[in-house]
Amino acid sequence: MWRGWATSETADDYRRHYETDVAAHLGQVAGFRGARLLSRPDGDEVLFTSITYFTTLDAVRAFAGDDYELAVLEDTARAALTHWDERVTHHEVALDLPVSRS
Repeated sequence: MWRGWATSETADDYRRHYETDVAAHLGQVAGFRGARLLSRPDGDEVLFTSITYFTTLDAVRAFAGDDYELAVLEDTARAALTHWDERVTHHEVALDLPVSRS
């Protein structure tokens, strides 16, 4: 999980960057299992929370490098965001509740 903040004027730029560039990069990583980009207003800014799913920490390292808790940000993201978490957090899925079909 990782968080970054954008102004309301650049929030769409970051969302598009995530949808195109980040998605393309992640799609090349063996062990990548999906991602979600959440957003919400946060004062005068928009807070983005990125949640990515990988099969193993080795898959995370394939994306982020050996220091896999260091946030990976391309120049396009840096231009759209005002600030961000320098470090990411990793968690194991403890429980995954399926959607009820009833």
